[in-house]
Amino acid sequence: MGLSTHVLDTMHGTPAGGMAVALFTTQAGQSALVRRFTLNADGRNPDGPLYRNEDLRAGTYRLVFDVAGYFRSRGVALPDPPFLDQVAIDFGIARPNEHYHVPLLVSPWSYSTYRGS
Repeated sequence: MGLSTHVLDTMHGTPAGGMAVALFTTQAGQSALVRRFTLNADGRNPDGPLYRNEDLRAGTYRLVFDVAGYFRSRGVALPDPPFLDQVAIDFGIARPNEHYHVPLLVSPWSYSTYRGS
């Protein structure tokens, strides 16, 4: 299946549909944009996996989630500056033949992630 992500809004108890996300490859402190996308109503990339197994390579990656923009669009009053603005998750792919799923559970004040299945 390759690489996928899923975002859940823990403040509202819903998927984070409408959140903007950017995927980067990273190497030696430099990053290169792979794609930008907006999560669908289920909190997932509307085009499916970010990479399929045959296209995924070993290396380091970064997902950047526009948390403040998402919560503002939901009408949540955030301080200026917001506590969480952009949440970046840096992760490594060691075995590109396996499925790597990067979920994000997020509110305006906290987030958590893990390697999902």
